[in-house]
Amino acid sequence: MDRDLTRGPVMKTMLLFAVPMILGNLLQQCYNVADTLIVGRFLGADALAAVGSAFTLMNFLTSILLGLSLGSGAVFSICFGRRDYARMREGFLASFVLLAAVTAVLTALVFAFTEQILDFMRVTGTVRALMRAYLVVIFAGLPAVFLYNYFAALLRSVGNSTSPLIFLAVSAVMNIGLDLWFVVGLERGVAGAAEATVISQYVSGVGIFLYTLKKFPALRVKGERVRLRLARVKEIASFSALTCVQQSIMNLGILLVQGLVNSFGTTVMAAFAAAVKIDSFAYMPVQDFGNAFSTFIAQNYGAGEQERMRAGLRGAVKASICFCILISALIWLLGEPLMTLFIDAREAAVIAEGVRYLRIEGSFYCGIGCLFLLYGLYRAVGRPGMSVVLTVVSLGTRVALAYALSAIPALGVAGIWWSVPIGWFLADMTGLFYYRARKQRLFALPGRAG
Repeated sequence: MDRDLTRGPVMKTMLLFAVPMILGNLLQQCYNVADTLIVGRFLGADALAAVGSAFTLMNFLTSILLGLSLGSGAVFSICFGRRDYARMREGFLASFVLLAAVTAVLTALVFAFTEQILDFMRVTGTVRALMRAYLVVIFAGLPAVFLYNYFAALLRSVGNSTSPLIFLAVSAVMNIGLDLWFVVGLERGVAGAAEATVISQYVSGVGIFLYTLKKFPALRVKGERVRLRLARVKEIASFSALTCVQQSIMNLGILLVQGLVNSFGTTVMAAFAAAVKIDSFAYMPVQDFGNAFSTFIAQNYGAGEQERMRAGLRGAVKASICFCILISALIWLLGEPLMTLFIDAREAAVIAEGVRYLRIEGSFYCGIGCLFLLYGLYRAVGRPGMSVVLTVVSLGTRVALAYALSAIPALGVAGIWWSVPIGWFLADMTGLFYYRARKQRLFALPGRAG
């Protein structure tokens, strides 16, 4: 259903909107987690390392499209809050054309430079051949990733977070079934896991595209009703570009760290591949809550509801901290059993390293929870540049410290793990300092000129 976030009880409205987003993105993570789990169980540690490294790369590529979609969605939310539907229709056309062009270029580039990408990620030997076989197939799914994330952002901007969840639920179940059939039944190896993912991605992408056009007939481009205006393209591009940069920097930093992890050998690669999936599932709810919070703030920003924005911020901080404390405790208690879901219990070295990663990261989830709220806040009030600054602080620190600390013999690979929470802490301090300094101006009513 479409939900007006400028009306009703603040926390109830925000949570009812956030829950389908959280469930939906947890299902989206099932795509690669299903690959990782099934590949690790049935094809071994080398295949697990290959698919895990590919996951980090695909996260980076997806972040480009996701960032553009989130930026467009923020513009749509502000227009929806203002009830400026004509501008919203123009923005829809402009952003769709822009994102489709970016997707086409990105797809062509990754196919053309696959070998150079593998060199950059320091992938060698058997793992390189397996990763190449996986990537050649998985790259074909980028147009579907664009379709899903774009139309999901559009639907969420008008308060509909349930429909994207339904499409993901169908495709996630399909992905798991196809994974088992292609990998175990047909014995197609890592390529079969990639094929299962791509087919499922197209089901969700094409499905949500057709649903949105049917649900919102006013968005269909017919005759002179909606024109591609250069001014609207520039508006979408300027707003979305910074959000895209923020998302891309975040995942580029992770990609650089992945290359460093790969230099420590297959055991560490496999441990990281499994642990990072558990880590992603653990803090994914607060990431999605941050995105839901951002839509809430953007709609109320457009409507000029300043007090409602402040109430939403206070409630969101409390909810995020409580959830992070609970998840941190669970990760400490269940780290080892969770690792054995991805790798045979006899791989003791892999499991031990994965548990060490989880306990270091998991102790500081409150840091990443606050950071996601800061990202969402600044994106919603038209300050996406500040989100970029926070990402540079967080990921810049992480990459620099990962290389520096891992070179200390007493720390080794643990230095990579410790660099992450340190980066979160410094970014949080930067974001909070900026908020306190600009608090009054931050919630100033947006201009109404169009």
